[in-house]
Amino acid sequence: MHLISHFTPRISLLNFNFFLRILLIFNEVSYYKTGNFAKKKQLDMNIALIGYGRMGHEIESVAVKRGHFIKLIVDQDNEQDLNSINLKGIDVAIEFSLPAAAFSNISKCLNEKIPVVSGTTGWLENYNKVVDICNKNNCAFIHSSNYSIGVNLLFKLNAELAKYMDGYKDYSVSIEEIHHIKKLDAPSGTAITLADGIAANHSAYKKWCFENEITDNCIPIRSIREGEVPGTHSITWDSDIDTISLKHVAKNRKGLALGAVVAAEFIFSKRGVFTMNDVMGF
Repeated sequence: MHLISHFTPRISLLNFNFFLRILLIFNEVSYYKTGNFAKKKQLDMNIALIGYGRMGHEIESVAVKRGHFIKLIVDQDNEQDLNSINLKGIDVAIEFSLPAAAFSNISKCLNEKIPVVSGTTGWLENYNKVVDICNKNNCAFIHSSNYSIGVNLLFKLNAELAKYMDGYKDYSVSIEEIHHIKKLDAPSGTAITLADGIAANHSAYKKWCFENEITDNCIPIRSIREGEVPGTHSITWDSDIDTISLKHVAKNRKGLALGAVVAAEFIFSKRGVFTMNDVMGF
């Protein structure tokens, strides 16, 4: 992740305590709630893996290396295997399926009182229904558009920067996201989360829009699909005199997979609805 500025900001602009917390993470110092993210908690989980594409395979590899067990794999060709019999003995489900199937998959697990970590985007019109199902079953649920530890640091930096930029109206903001050609949704869930973070912290912005559909109070998002790019996200604040940029470049899917498994370790034996802010201790 890169923080790029074409001018030198005043030190007083920065929140010292916030950046100290980031330094603690990057230097692998014991950290609030979760400790070092690379350090596995003292537990071995039986995991149901729902969705077995490239992310599913990467999650499997990370989970096994951290000492967990993949007891059930469900994909498009065996959806019927996601049932009460096969979910017996499962400690947590990690769901990276398809938007059309996500709500059903998550609901089945929660109704069997199986905690769920969901990374699927494009289904969130049913998010509140999932929250109700989770609470009704006294279970645990977490959803994130991106489980990468670096991206979640970017989310926090993005929101903090938007607060400061609210006092400097000469700057306008835009977002660009680049992903591989097989990614189904556009803009990415990560880009939308970034836009939401800006809108929540800057009075000039209320929503996101596609770059060719700009309206008042919207944050334009440009989506590019090319090659095998795992994911690149840039937030740019531009003015007539300079430009400020935040950028995260994913080198592979390992960061996403690690974050999802860490989130599963976090909600294991917990009850309630969580976010990655809870996992990271923000």
